[in-house]
Amino acid sequence: MSAPYWKPAARAWRTDSPSGVVEFHRSLPGYGPTPLVEVSDLAVELGVGRVFVKDESSRLGLPAFKILGAAYAISRALSARVGSPDRALPLDDLREALSADRPVPLVAATDGNHGRAVAHTARLLGLPAQIWFPDTLSAEAKEAIADEGAETVELAIPYDDVVAAARRAAEHTGTGAVLIQDTAWPGYAQVPQWIVDGYSTLFEEADAQLAAAGVDEAGLVAVPVGVGSLAQAAVHHYRSAEPAPIVLSVEAEAAPPIIESLHAGRLVSVRTSYTVMSGLNCGTPSDIAWPVLAAGLDAAVTVGEEEAVRAVHDLEALGIDSGPCGAATLAGVRALLADARPRDDLGPDATVLLLSTEGRLANPLPAGR
Repeated sequence: MSAPYWKPAARAWRTDSPSGVVEFHRSLPGYGPTPLVEVSDLAVELGVGRVFVKDESSRLGLPAFKILGAAYAISRALSARVGSPDRALPLDDLREALSADRPVPLVAATDGNHGRAVAHTARLLGLPAQIWFPDTLSAEAKEAIADEGAETVELAIPYDDVVAAARRAAEHTGTGAVLIQDTAWPGYAQVPQWIVDGYSTLFEEADAQLAAAGVDEAGLVAVPVGVGSLAQAAVHHYRSAEPAPIVLSVEAEAAPPIIESLHAGRLVSVRTSYTVMSGLNCGTPSDIAWPVLAAGLDAAVTVGEEEAVRAVHDLEALGIDSGPCGAATLAGVRALLADARPRDDLGPDATVLLLSTEGRLANPLPAGR
C-alpha cells in the first residue's frame, strides 16, 4: 500500500477551467444532469456536515461518465476536419457534414467505459469504431462494446501496452483513422485535452445541484483515478475560483501511478496487477494530467479490493448504484479521514462530494463478491 499523500498548500494554486462545454452536451440526445444524492448516514459515519454522491450510473444512455469526454473530443476532432476547428458541432450537424463515401474510423484503447463511449458516439455518427482492450476486461464490458457495433481487438497484455498497440494501428491503417485516447504522451495531447474539457460538465452540474441544496461550497471532493484525466478536470474546475476545496485522488492499490509520482516528485510508471476496479487499472499517468495534479492535488490515497467492494455494498444499501471504481471514492475518504491532518482541515460542518463514476452494469463485481 502506498503511503497517503497530503499537500494542503495545493489549494493556493490557480488555473483556468474550460467554458461552454455544457452547451455541446445539452445538444446530445437524452441529455440531462445526473443525480446528486445526499446520504445523511455517511455524513454521520464520516463525522462531517453533509455528504453527497454524484451518481453517474446512467449518463446519456451509458452506465458511466466517460461519454462526456469521448463525445466532446470526437466532435472537436471531426469538426476540425469539416472546417470548424474552434467548436464542437452538434452530432446531427457533424453527421451531415461528414462524407458518407469515406467514413472516418475511430480507434481507442480501453479498460472498459471509455471504449464503450467511443463506440457509442461512433454509432450515433454512423462511423466505424475499432476498440482495443486487455483480456482482463469483464465479459460484460466486452459484450457491451461489441453491442455498440464496434470491431473489438483483445490482447493478453497490460493496459498500457494495449494503448500502444491501438496507437500503432491508428497510425498505420491508411484510412485516416482518428485515435480517441483519454491519456496523453509527448506529441499526443490535443484529443486527451478535449476529453478532459468534456468532463467539466460533470462539475458544473454538481455546483448547481449543491447550490440548489443550500451548499455554498464543497469542503472535500473525492475523485477516482486511473491515468488522471478526470482528476485533471477536477483540479482545473476547483482551482479556478475561490474558495478551493480539498481535492482527493483515489487509486487502486494494484495501480497507483499518480500517488507514486507525487511521492517521487516526477512522473513515474508502475507495474499493475489485477484489481476489481478495472477502470483504474492504469500504470502510467497522462502526460498532460501529471503537472496539473502535481500542482493542484491536496491529497491522494490508495484503496484495496476489500475496501472497494465494501463501499459498493454500502452504497447499494443506501440506494445508490455504484461500481467498484465509483465506490472507491467512499473507501478513499474513509482512508483519508483516518489521518488527523485532513480531519483538522475539513471540520465537522464540511460538505463532502463523492464522484461515483460508474454503475454496477459498467463494471460488475466478480462472482462471490
